[in-house]
Amino acid sequence: MSDGNQPSTLDEHLKPQAKPEDELSESLAVPEKHEPEWLEGVPLVMAVSGTTLVVFLMLLDISIVSTAIPQITNQFHSLDDVAWYGSAYTIASASLQPLTGKFYNYFQLKWTFLSFFAFFEIGSLICGVANSSKMLIIGRAVAGMGSSGMLNGAMNILAAAVPMHKRPTLMGIIMGIAQLGLVSGPLIGGAFTTSSTWRWCFYINLPIGALVGALLIFARIPEQKPKEKASQVVRSMLLYKFDWIGFVLFAPACIQLLLALQYGGNQYPWDSVTVIGLFCGTIATLLVFIAWERHMGRDAMIPGYLLRDRIVVCCCMFFMMVFGMTMILSYYLPIYFQSVRGKSALVSGVNLLPNILCQLVMAVISGVLTGKLGYYLPWGVFGAMLNSIGSGLLSNLTPDTSVPDWAGYQSLVGFGRGAATQVPMVAIQNQVTADEVSTALALMTCSQTLGGAIFLAVGQVIFAQALRVKIPQHAPAVDPETVIGAGATGFRDVVSLQDLPGVLTAYAKSVDRVFYLGVGLSVAQFVFAWGVGLKNVKKDKGKVGGEVADDKP
Repeated sequence: MSDGNQPSTLDEHLKPQAKPEDELSESLAVPEKHEPEWLEGVPLVMAVSGTTLVVFLMLLDISIVSTAIPQITNQFHSLDDVAWYGSAYTIASASLQPLTGKFYNYFQLKWTFLSFFAFFEIGSLICGVANSSKMLIIGRAVAGMGSSGMLNGAMNILAAAVPMHKRPTLMGIIMGIAQLGLVSGPLIGGAFTTSSTWRWCFYINLPIGALVGALLIFARIPEQKPKEKASQVVRSMLLYKFDWIGFVLFAPACIQLLLALQYGGNQYPWDSVTVIGLFCGTIATLLVFIAWERHMGRDAMIPGYLLRDRIVVCCCMFFMMVFGMTMILSYYLPIYFQSVRGKSALVSGVNLLPNILCQLVMAVISGVLTGKLGYYLPWGVFGAMLNSIGSGLLSNLTPDTSVPDWAGYQSLVGFGRGAATQVPMVAIQNQVTADEVSTALALMTCSQTLGGAIFLAVGQVIFAQALRVKIPQHAPAVDPETVIGAGATGFRDVVSLQDLPGVLTAYAKSVDRVFYLGVGLSVAQFVFAWGVGLKNVKKDKGKVGGEVADDKP
């Protein structure tokens, strides 16, 4: 018999033996109660300023390269590599994003965030000093690897820095200012390319990066939960918890999908063996990935229980639609101004100011009012309605559309995007627990990147096919392939003055067809907005993740 305090020998033999991964889980287990350390005053300003600049640079880097590409191809004689300047960045970013949730879940927020940002800065430096097209593509891939954890990291830092009811206001400020990078990229890139060199499109990230480092290195960034020291985490390797096999399956699926969209209708026909093979490979790899994630359970890179949560799925889909629409506007509004209206890259960027300023104003207003009133659902619905109306009006642009008209159309979309963008970010944090925030945000940012890449590729297909139909209608003497091959601004050099008005009309109507896609994405936003949940962020002022026990579906 045992003495009541010590287990018997028989009890010891019958006791189940802990698995190594169970021991690891226990060593990294989060206590049930963790008192959050909210930031105020100067530390909060430093944290918010640093993360805002990082997200600004990430979004700027996506669009600024578009106006530099003509000069880059001229210098490197690399017209065949144009697609890779964008694809290398997108593929590297999208394939890594789900895994970034694991890094933020187990490593210190500040140093993980700065590590991803360092990769981004190194990639920018490689692009700036590139002496060949291949070197530039490698730099874009490295920058994409860094960007994979930047938006996710910024949202994680914000979630750990302030309580739930204060996040909408700060998130509105962060995203309002940061999205200036996306829509002002063509303006800044055009100014650098015209007045200096395209290399400054990448060098600009370096001095701003130094400022970010100064802000964040000395800033105090609290944690959402207690974490082991980095040395202990690295020493144990976390092979099971990090789901490396899931990453090895997910990354090729993303790469194949994005390559299929990139090649289809460009390098290869849509019905070619190459494109069909890539789509089939994507489906096959995804099926194996889904089976593996189901086997991993809660330790999966993309846990199945999150994908079964209606609010999480609707937030991801809503964000995908918003960013897809944003990318379409960011690319095709400059095409309209430069190609149809004959404006320079610099002037076309100035013409985007109604969109930029209205988006910034509404992002701040909606964030403040969400914090005051507590409800974010109305802003998602309202923003989707404005986006639908604005995109519909933009689909009526002609070569002679007046300034008040196109400025007003842009303003509607700017107000709509400003109201809608932060809604899924607030809703998803309000739905999940502190342990799930990193993974859920990584899933949402992956949806954003894939949405931008997928719908931008779809928009390109719509635009090219529309040109092939509209040019014979409005300029029968002009070969559509000649116009398409000449580029967005070069077609004026290969078209006679007599045929130019017809080509401009065809170009305007083709851009309009792309904005039809924006209308469809906006309607989808309206549908998914109703699924983000009608919750009050003011009800939960003490928890990091935002979960409210009596309000969880």
